[in-house]
Amino acid sequence: MSATSNEQHTEHSAVIITDGAAKEIKRIIQDQELEADKVCLRVGVKGGGCSGFSYLLDLTETSKDTDEVFWQHGVRVICDPKSLLYLNGVTVDFRDEIMGRGFVFNNPNATSSCGCGSSFSA
Repeated sequence: MSATSNEQHTEHSAVIITDGAAKEIKRIIQDQELEADKVCLRVGVKGGGCSGFSYLLDLTETSKDTDEVFWQHGVRVICDPKSLLYLNGVTVDFRDEIMGRGFVFNNPNATSSCGCGSSFSA
């Protein structure tokens, strides 16, 4: 996939993926036998959830011309402009702990979040 004007080849991105999250994303891509050079991680928000907005993570081969594109630890991350308003500066991490495993969002823009950590309000 060729670089677009919105594509940033930098570790300084509006959406930050930790090394641990990137390793898990790459593992999922490999386990699902997806084409690593075509797949990107879509990070976004949608209305709903117990606090107003829910986080969205999706592996996709589809991007739009308006998407912002960032490279983090060898993973292409895309985000639509509306979601980016709420996710600018967010860090996505992956935790594998006794109480559970999954992706965790640290969002400096959230004024409150629910106990499960999958939704927030801004």
